[in-house]
Amino acid sequence: MVAALVAAPDTLAAAYAHCTRLARSHYENFPVASLLLPAAMRPHIAAIYAFARRADDFADEPGPDDTERLARLDDWRRRLHHPGVTGHAPDDLIFVALEHTMRACGLPVGLFDDLLSAFVQDVGTHRYRTWDDVMDYCRRSANPVGRLVLRVAGYDVPRLDAASDAMCTALQLANFWQDFGRDWRHGRLYVPLEEYDRQGAREADLDAAQMTTAWRRTLAAAVGRTRRLFDAGRPVCDGVAGRLRWELRLTWLGGARILDRIEASGFDVLHHRPALGARDAGPLLWRAVVWTTDHTDHTD
Repeated sequence: MVAALVAAPDTLAAAYAHCTRLARSHYENFPVASLLLPAAMRPHIAAIYAFARRADDFADEPGPDDTERLARLDDWRRRLHHPGVTGHAPDDLIFVALEHTMRACGLPVGLFDDLLSAFVQDVGTHRYRTWDDVMDYCRRSANPVGRLVLRVAGYDVPRLDAASDAMCTALQLANFWQDFGRDWRHGRLYVPLEEYDRQGAREADLDAAQMTTAWRRTLAAAVGRTRRLFDAGRPVCDGVAGRLRWELRLTWLGGARILDRIEASGFDVLHHRPALGARDAGPLLWRAVVWTTDHTDHTD
């Protein structure tokens, strides 16, 4: 980003407050700017989340046609690259906070460009041919978030970036399998053709609301792949210090627990959406406490 005007203190405070309210008002499986994060990080994480949340809304919200969605995302990118917003409209406040966060934390604009490229892809891409295609989407839709969190926390370490990428991709995939039925009913399918074709599954069965044995095998293979990514991402939870370590442990454990729920359902995520609830808080906290760096067991 080029040099920008510094917002007045009251405007900046209002901007961060708006981003925090936006972050806390949206349902998510995993914590956003939670109390486990160091207090100094929370406003910055909220600003990043608000930027991504609005862009995601542009790509997915009902009403606009694809041309309008793409125009909104293009304007979002233009505003990202042309700082200096000082207004008090809700979207202006997001950029007031984001510009300050990017300067304060030295965040590379390329990570935000990657996020926007994934949202643009969401507008027109509803099927994936290969796992490589899915992984490339996750590289841009999920992995930048983890790297941004690390940068806000002061970490710029290649091995942590690599582990974070694996964990973020695993979280994205877990969300895909969790939302399998919902996405299908909205015309989206994130399991790639090469996988369900290998298992003998057919889209026509999903049209008929049939979660066949072939589709259960397909989801079992997808969950297995996702677990391996969680295992590869686990070191990032041990490579950071302080309260961020607890935040990442609980996020990792929450994602793995979603996979457990999918398995417990017999992989029927077409008719049932597994989710975490209040009863999961105790077990997740306990597992975070007894966490070890050598891990092979699944959560219960």
